[in-house]
Amino acid sequence: MIKVLPRNIARFIILITAQIIIFNNIEFSGYINPYIYVLFLLLLPFETPKWTLLISAFLLGLSVDLFSETLGMHTAATVFMAFLRPYVLEIFSPRDGYESGTFPRVAYYGVSWFTKYAFVLILAHHLLLFYIEIFRIGGFFSTFLRVLLSVIFTLGFIVISQFFIYRR
Repeated sequence: MIKVLPRNIARFIILITAQIIIFNNIEFSGYINPYIYVLFLLLLPFETPKWTLLISAFLLGLSVDLFSETLGMHTAATVFMAFLRPYVLEIFSPRDGYESGTFPRVAYYGVSWFTKYAFVLILAHHLLLFYIEIFRIGGFFSTFLRVLLSVIFTLGFIVISQFFIYRR
């Protein structure tokens, strides 16, 4: 666990920087907003304690909120995502469990497994984020469309990044 700490700190900084400088400025017709910073939570080791996961999610969301001036919306969404992560991992667990020394990545468990795992967590994150942002029932379906399109775009970018960055 100590060996992966510097790598995770670097990933944290790189993803927040990329989100703030590049991805916060991308918006396609008001419906697609990519949030790739959630990749940090998706790639944390399986053995990450729940308290560490929640604190990391809080710091991740707070960092994005500070630079985006969104008043805790990203913090709430990332903490919710981190809360759900152990349950989602349990649902998609292989029959014999996760192998020791592996990580939740395409290289270890395949595209299908990673896509399902990432889709559920990104969907939960985006649902909470966009509905906190709108904070009313009116516009439910247009917000839901925004959620789905943003999830598809974010998930596609994250899965493609797995092939370029992480190889076994």
